[in-house]
Amino acid sequence: MTALPDDGGLTVLFMPESAYGPTNQCIGLAKVLLDQGHMVVFAAERSWAGKLAPYGFVEDLVDLAPHDQPDPDAAEEAAGQFWIDFINETAPEFAKPTREQLATFVQPTYQALIDGAMYAEPQLRHIIARHRPDVIVEDNVVSFPALMTADAAFVRIVSCNPLEIRGEGVAPVFSGYSADDRSEWAAFLEEFDRTHAATWNAFDEWCRAQGAPPLPQRDFIHTSPHANIYVYPRELDYTDARPLDGTWHRIDSSVRETDEQYVVPAAVADRPPDSGLIYLSLGSLGSADIGLMQRLIDLLGATRHRVIVSMGPRAEELRLASNMTGAATLPQTTLLPQVDLVITHGGNNTTTEAMHFGKPMIVLPLFWDQYDNAQRVHELGFGIRLATYAFADGELTGAVDRLLADTVLRERMAAIGADIRARDGLRRGAQIIERVGLDHRGR
Repeated sequence: MTALPDDGGLTVLFMPESAYGPTNQCIGLAKVLLDQGHMVVFAAERSWAGKLAPYGFVEDLVDLAPHDQPDPDAAEEAAGQFWIDFINETAPEFAKPTREQLATFVQPTYQALIDGAMYAEPQLRHIIARHRPDVIVEDNVVSFPALMTADAAFVRIVSCNPLEIRGEGVAPVFSGYSADDRSEWAAFLEEFDRTHAATWNAFDEWCRAQGAPPLPQRDFIHTSPHANIYVYPRELDYTDARPLDGTWHRIDSSVRETDEQYVVPAAVADRPPDSGLIYLSLGSLGSADIGLMQRLIDLLGATRHRVIVSMGPRAEELRLASNMTGAATLPQTTLLPQVDLVITHGGNNTTTEAMHFGKPMIVLPLFWDQYDNAQRVHELGFGIRLATYAFADGELTGAVDRLLADTVLRERMAAIGADIRARDGLRRGAQIIERVGLDHRGR
């Protein structure tokens, strides 16, 4: 890291999207900066209260919607119930083709995020005035104009699949379409425009009214003139088909170092020599789909393999088989190095972390960029994409056996993982943020 100026460290303000993936990714970068002597402020959504301060960060949190002050003793139950209700209402949308999800899931999700950005805008301006940060870091999918119009340097992080950075040579984001078949690209973009144009126009007008520049076409977030970071391994990247300008920096992974150590229980660690150790995680949303989770558990329970299950907010409703162990939440970054195969929903964090540790994947996408990650892993041969709600029993168990038996792939993945870890994306990302802040301070 760069030597600090005589007057001490920088003040770095992070504003991540409230989901676990972006927030955990920012925690990893922020901890490196904190350890280098910088002050770190999190303007996260209020449900993160008490979860960030133990790392040494300053919590100055925002509400994204009006709410009554919750009972602290009921906070976890309320959060779990939110996801349970969301999945019960939304899961049928995830079984639809990605083009059909544009109107029924993607656009409403954007609108909800926009509503949150509008509600948080005056709060963020007060937070920025209180802390006067040198550099502001946003990891989100919609713009918060207060962050990019402040008297501070601005860094955007993309911790979703980098198809979010659009280009003519790559498939449309959220489509899950093959890189080698363009036959459906135009129709998907036409449907995106039809379903999102009014939302985009209104948000663009509001952003300009707050002092922000015009939004790029089809995008709901601005790029930074200072630095933009995206989290994706070189081995999966699209830069051969969509080159990026000099403001963009890839970090191959951003694996936080704050998770507790995970010890594999003896019940699954002690296994026959012809069996594998599998990690099953569909994220906080996917794991709330009890029907899907129980089906996966039952199918894997009939195999000779051992399974560690991230059970999610409805853990008490799931019935694990005798060849399994699990918990509602698990320290994923210390667990992954110990398994042989990952079954995942294709969230960007889990996808990049699996690559970081050199693990092949079976990907069962549900929504958003998970389809893009699933397709990329599949088409480049790092795993197998399955139709989440339509796969046959034998497709899953066959994919498990095939990947575990593929010693060539497993050796290749192990070598790739070692290369990714050597690139040390976590510290590279922190260095980029630090350099931008120091350059701004030295103006």
